[in-house]
Amino acid sequence: NYKAVCTGTTGHAEAVKITYDPSKVSLDKILEIHFATQDPTTHNRQVNDVGTQYRSDIFYANDEQKKAAEEYIAHLTEEKKFPKPIVTTLEPLKKFYPAEDYHQDYVACNPNNPYIQAVAMPKVEKVRAKFQESVRQYLTTP
Repeated sequence: NYKAVCTGTTGHAEAVKITYDPSKVSLDKILEIHFATQDPTTHNRQVNDVGTQYRSDIFYANDEQKKAAEEYIAHLTEEKKFPKPIVTTLEPLKKFYPAEDYHQDYVACNPNNPYIQAVAMPKVEKVRAKFQESVRQYLTTP
């Protein structure tokens, strides 16, 4: 449950499961967007949220996804895209637990939440601006 995960003692990570059609969007594009929306250089932290449940992690479903993620991280490292080393870990996807109902579509359902206004929406707008052409049809306005 969410309260247990928040303790940072369960080994779980807060994550998003992405189902996609590779004929419409490439895994490399998804990885590019992923790395543009979070800080992959900070261990166990995203913005003000701290704990192992906030680690930068990619859960892969197969060896092809793992290899693509490894190669993408190597490319980012080689190109020095970040000022510090990337600490994103890769783990096999063993089981995905959907969040509780009150966390589903959280941004859309809680537009006046201070965290949504100060942190989430600026990230959403950054992604929309940077990837407008390639992801326009996939992004919805909350």
